[in-house]
Amino acid sequence: MSGDHALEWLRREGRIVIVGASLAGLRAAETLRKEGFAGSLTLIGDEPHEPYDRPPLSKQVLLGHASADHTELPRRRGLDAQWRLGVAATGLDMAARRVRLADGDEVEYDRLLITTGVRARPWPHPAEAELDGVFVLRTRDDAARLHRRLAASPRRVLVIGAGFTGSEIASACRERGLPVTVAERGAAPLVGALGGVIGQVAAELQRAHGVDLRCGIMVTGLEGDSAGRLRRAHLSDGTTLDTDVAVVSLGATRNTEWLAGSGVGAGPRGIACDAGCRAFDIRGIVTDDIFVAGDVARSPHAIFGYQFLSLEHWGNAVAQAETAAHNMISSSSERRPHLWVPAFWSSQFGVNIKSVGVPSLGEEVIVAQGSLADHRFTGVYGYQGRVIAAVSFDQTKWLEFYQRQIETAAPFPPEYSSVDRRPEGLRPVPADFPDPSLPTHGPSVTVSGYSPTDQRITFTPARA
Repeated sequence: MSGDHALEWLRREGRIVIVGASLAGLRAAETLRKEGFAGSLTLIGDEPHEPYDRPPLSKQVLLGHASADHTELPRRRGLDAQWRLGVAATGLDMAARRVRLADGDEVEYDRLLITTGVRARPWPHPAEAELDGVFVLRTRDDAARLHRRLAASPRRVLVIGAGFTGSEIASACRERGLPVTVAERGAAPLVGALGGVIGQVAAELQRAHGVDLRCGIMVTGLEGDSAGRLRRAHLSDGTTLDTDVAVVSLGATRNTEWLAGSGVGAGPRGIACDAGCRAFDIRGIVTDDIFVAGDVARSPHAIFGYQFLSLEHWGNAVAQAETAAHNMISSSSERRPHLWVPAFWSSQFGVNIKSVGVPSLGEEVIVAQGSLADHRFTGVYGYQGRVIAAVSFDQTKWLEFYQRQIETAAPFPPEYSSVDRRPEGLRPVPADFPDPSLPTHGPSVTVSGYSPTDQRITFTPARA
């Protein structure tokens, strides 16, 4: 069958399977139907729920303004699809083009799209993670459970980790009037995403809203009572904290384990793919029938020096899914690259935080508009002499302008005078991101023993 006839057959009666029935999977399925795919369509998801929206889970749901059961994503069109919900994919046979499922079934495909996303990184001590009162927040069920516990007015909530999710949880708790302690191993909240300069503003916001913020510190243990209820946390400075709720917000783990041994180039950092969303195999050769999109994908981006980026952004999941779906049923000459400029937003402590570009690549930052002291500003990041990202605190109106600056590789620092630039914004300063080559935990590792089978490794977190 010639290439044109094969593509025509695929579009008419082929079998497309999407593993991952969340935002990216749904939008990809809709795009396939919109662009004329008439074959069989199967969506596989490990959760029992149809696709739902995750951003409200750490905001409106925790505040009680919305029910976790009412966060379904709106449908743009009918799908005429088979839904395999509540059953996880457990393996992939690339040669036979089959996906193995946890219930023993197998699903055959002609094109496969992987959108398995990420899951919350759990508390590292399994017995402590099982204590009543220890939570993570990623799924709809997680949000429902945490909301019920917050509604019961706990004595104190401990949030472990001050990234965006942890900070939003702390914000919701304070808005509910709950005492909150945030333990962050870095120098400030959001420091990994926005750097130390902006992180200090986030720290001021948290403390101004009554958060007991403790930076440069780790939680070394969670202690329960005889009934298995959380009652105390041990911290790396030797102190303890009485608490009956701990929310573990230590980032996310990409869902790639089910691809082990399959031949797909997948690992803890995601699934590598080209700019057209085609997955690489373990030899680095691009596949013709396996595509990837959303949080689990790692793809090169022309604007950012062709670095392979993994973006856990709502907008990226939608844009990349639409590109992947289009390319799955298009000829090579009609395929298009995924060139979405990253964008992110968060709402916490009464402030809307939005960003474009990739701030974490920034070497320097300049306050282009507004004032850090006022907590209302636009910060612009520079990398190798060009504008690479911008972040705004309650100043969204400038971001569209800076997105164009990023897309055109405008010089950094900006060579023009701007509206509302204060004295503090006259010169760039180091963005102050943590050095990724240094262990943030400050650990010491001891290897002992006399033979490989007798070695022991002791992980000792440094005290703050």
